[in-house]
Amino acid sequence: MPGFELGESIPPDTAHAVSVSLPTWKANVGYEEGEDWVVGRMTTGYPRFFIHRSIQAFANDVVSRHGRPGQKSMLFPTSKVANRCLDFIVQRTSPELSRQIGIINFALDNFKDISALLRKLAPTISAVVFPEELFSVAKQYWQHTGDGTSSRRAEFCHSLFADGLLAPTSTRQPTPDTAERPSRGPRRYHRPGSVNDGIPPTIPHPSSPKEPQESLESSQFLEERFGRNLNLSMVERAKSAIRRRIAGALNHEVDLNDGPLPSMTCNSRGIKNLEEEDVYLYPCGMNAIFNAHRALLTTREPLKSINFGFPYVDTLKILQKFGPGCLFYGHASDKDLDDLEAKLKSGERFLALFCEFPGNPLLTCPDLMRIRKLADEFDFAIVVDETIGTFANINVLQVADIVVSSLTKIFSGDSNVMGGSAILNPESRYYKALKSTLQTEYEDTYWHEDIIFMERNSRDFDSRVERINTNAEAICDVLRAHPLVKDVYYPKYNPTKPNYDACRLPNGGYGGLLSIVFDRAEQAQVFYDTMDIAKGPSLGTNFTLCSPYVVLAHYTELPWAASFGVDPDLVRVSVGLEETTELQDTFRKALKAAEEVFAS
Repeated sequence: MPGFELGESIPPDTAHAVSVSLPTWKANVGYEEGEDWVVGRMTTGYPRFFIHRSIQAFANDVVSRHGRPGQKSMLFPTSKVANRCLDFIVQRTSPELSRQIGIINFALDNFKDISALLRKLAPTISAVVFPEELFSVAKQYWQHTGDGTSSRRAEFCHSLFADGLLAPTSTRQPTPDTAERPSRGPRRYHRPGSVNDGIPPTIPHPSSPKEPQESLESSQFLEERFGRNLNLSMVERAKSAIRRRIAGALNHEVDLNDGPLPSMTCNSRGIKNLEEEDVYLYPCGMNAIFNAHRALLTTREPLKSINFGFPYVDTLKILQKFGPGCLFYGHASDKDLDDLEAKLKSGERFLALFCEFPGNPLLTCPDLMRIRKLADEFDFAIVVDETIGTFANINVLQVADIVVSSLTKIFSGDSNVMGGSAILNPESRYYKALKSTLQTEYEDTYWHEDIIFMERNSRDFDSRVERINTNAEAICDVLRAHPLVKDVYYPKYNPTKPNYDACRLPNGGYGGLLSIVFDRAEQAQVFYDTMDIAKGPSLGTNFTLCSPYVVLAHYTELPWAASFGVDPDLVRVSVGLEETTELQDTFRKALKAAEEVFAS
């Protein structure tokens, strides 16, 4: 999928794409610096970092109609989620500014003539409205938690809002004690919001939403799925199919329009009593992590957590900002485990250990078997992110209490929908307590249209993973044989391979993600610029996707990342489904260009 222009969506002409073209190293730096020649040309971006244009348009219209000059708004699927965002902002700003923050909840206008189907669908949106100088704080919540509304939900609700069918139902503003209350761990998630008697004064400025450029498939969805004859049970069956695939109990297509799904008689997770109801769906992978942490804080006493291994940036931020704090081990080494064991034996106690398997971007695999023994002895939960390894290659549920994943990545593959999941291990000592917590705390905010797209995309998940495994190893062969390549990070060739193999399925491979480090920064930059493939954020796409990952994820903390062995000029590659020989040739051409830098 070569030849993308700067700022173009990846895939091209896709209304809800989750990646954007940053075709040169300089463009990535320009994006991080906020330079207009890059940011001004971006039609989209990764949704937790770049708020989709359709969401921005709706948020602006909310302020125009119901806000005041100098305000902005951020959109969330429900009032419960919006209240969490409001609390986050209030705890990080002055009492004076806190009094200017509020929530407007929107639902169907019961006084309008609305079809029975639309009433059954019951779409909602909640807007957190705040002074524009607090946008960066609100954006932190949006990015870290993944709680924000999806772009498809926003488009649908925006059209209802424009037609006068979606109306304010209630508002909330923080009370004085809220504005000055310090963070006290999980209790802040339970305090009910106060409702103000009135809505902020309306500015007589008519709404004029721009109709988003919708893809043909999405337009067909709105016409067919939300048309007069929609049977919403199809969405429930799609949701069920996704859960069963994640449980490892469904690996084929199903008819969503007719009849019940086949019963769950067995699964590839190795847990006999695993049920579909043990799989929880979320609007994105980071939201699954955020809510797993929330559930543990609510279920157990509020203790610090452990982030074991160099993490994806927002996992660490969640553990640091939403609770008592975090103990961070960035190497995930045996030495780190020795240190943790010494702390545990000295009496320190922790809520949970969070880790990725493998890690991103060094593909390091922690010793889960040893961690499991420590958890059993010293009473802490284990939460494993299997996004990169994928359950088609590895089985980590056998050693985890909760397994989380970003379905946005290889489970979907099409880079056009977000999603996340969390599985409770029914054999965990915390299972009953967590199940009880989630019965009251879990809120299904996964938008119907996103569910349909995710189910369709994931039908050939297993076969795609198998081919991607093969392609990744073939690319590693090319890279490892080249003299300019200093390191290739890949689970099969890393020193922690035994840890990976301990969880690898009999027919499992080593995944589709690898990272490359060159001897010189200039070589990495020329290699990246020359690569004739899609280049932008995200991973797990059906097409090969490349990024200078450390620049994008840790630009403001490059020395910190380097202290954990993460080279600032590392190039990360997510391998796709292309023909193997063509991919190898593409990499050889880019390596040849890097050789010329070496020669000069």
